[in-house]
Amino acid sequence: MASTAETRAPSKLSLPALTAMVVGSMVGAGVFQLPARFASQTGVYGALIAWSIAGLGMLTLALVFQTLAMRKPKLDNGVYVYARAGFGVYPGFLSAVGYWASACAGNAFYWVLIMTTLSQLFPELRPVLGEGDTWPSFLISVAAVWGVYLLIRQGVREAAAINFIVTIAKLVPLALFLVLVVFFFDWDVFVGNLSGDDGPAGDETLFAQVQGTMLITVFVFLGIEGASVYSRYAKKRSDVGRATVLGFLSVLALFASVSILSYGILPQAEIAELQQPSAGGVLEAAVGPWGGAFIRVGLIISVLGAYLAWQLLAADVVFAAAKDQDLPRYFARLNSREVPEHAVLWTSILVTVILFLVQFVNDALDFTLDLTAALSLAPYALASAYAVKIAVQRDGYADAASARRTRELVVAAISTAYTLFLIWAAGYVFLFLACILLAPATALYVVARRQQQARVFTPAGLVVFIVILAFAVIGVVLLVTGAVQL
Repeated sequence: MASTAETRAPSKLSLPALTAMVVGSMVGAGVFQLPARFASQTGVYGALIAWSIAGLGMLTLALVFQTLAMRKPKLDNGVYVYARAGFGVYPGFLSAVGYWASACAGNAFYWVLIMTTLSQLFPELRPVLGEGDTWPSFLISVAAVWGVYLLIRQGVREAAAINFIVTIAKLVPLALFLVLVVFFFDWDVFVGNLSGDDGPAGDETLFAQVQGTMLITVFVFLGIEGASVYSRYAKKRSDVGRATVLGFLSVLALFASVSILSYGILPQAEIAELQQPSAGGVLEAAVGPWGGAFIRVGLIISVLGAYLAWQLLAADVVFAAAKDQDLPRYFARLNSREVPEHAVLWTSILVTVILFLVQFVNDALDFTLDLTAALSLAPYALASAYAVKIAVQRDGYADAASARRTRELVVAAISTAYTLFLIWAAGYVFLFLACILLAPATALYVVARRQQQARVFTPAGLVVFIVILAFAVIGVVLLVTGAVQL
């Protein structure tokens, strides 16, 4: 999950500084999970294919957000507004709630990750904290969630000092990881991991193995839409596109290196069995216990700092949607310290609920990671489809050359196809879970429309709601009967 702790920028940025901001917005806690997640699904060949697909797809998505920022500069209240502008109020509401829920699931992931990392740093705590899936872990995490809520309620925001510490805690361990795994790289071990036949998914086809890596690649790139935010800070507008591409390629190289170089340290089956954060386990295998401890301490500092930023981001999504009247006015109210208190309150409540629910799943860490990624896909797909729509209709292209419009249309079409592929690759379980959330949440949409004395559903919107409701009912039945187990 990408960190947004570095998103406060100076008034104007050069190309190198702008590129650094783009990199900072994408490198987060997810990179530390990559070795085991990839090894559990595929070998080196599959990993190379997966990163090629993710690289192309995510680059087109980044360029889509850049295009939308340029063509529709007045739409600046977040990713969900593109769905609203392109496809109507109800799809915009669904995009807002899905994006908010994704951010909340990501925040729950942070606390599960912190608990399991602490249990590795302090083995005597392992019976108590487990892998972030014990009731003591739940209680500690919930106490922390509400402690942060109280801080935000009093007007506490991100600080430059915190941002600096988070950046160092995140990048220094990763740099050391890459240097050391290159130094201790074993070519024979790497060759043995090429095919992926010896891994847990060795009986699967190569396509199925690659498919199994797709959600983690989405997760590590969450925050890619933040690249377009920096356009307002550029000294030259032309630098924005260059910074987006340079920053993205740098991050892609980092993510691919962390996952692929790990195959040269341990056999695939052993990497797949490592506890998360598995980057610590890989480095520990290379240099000894101090390497794993160094990675884990850096990760905890990074995650604690980034959590505040993501909690603020999640609340801001609710606040912006309420200001746009897609959610009830209740969520747009500010307290005396200019904090959207109700938005922060319900963000904390949803994080708590997710933390409670993950106590009943088989793998709390992977479940929250996959849920975070899956919930973000519909907002991304709708934004990409909106970019296709405005290019086809020449909306916002009055001063653009025909070749430029055609190029942006092709990029948006590829991005749309990629995000739809990801929704399919995520599997029907997460589709049902999303609908189980969105169906009852529609009550908030109805309240907001009634407050405006506006028509609740258009005919198309009603059809969408009926489909979501049907999927939600099917999902509940499958969960209750045990046909689907989490």
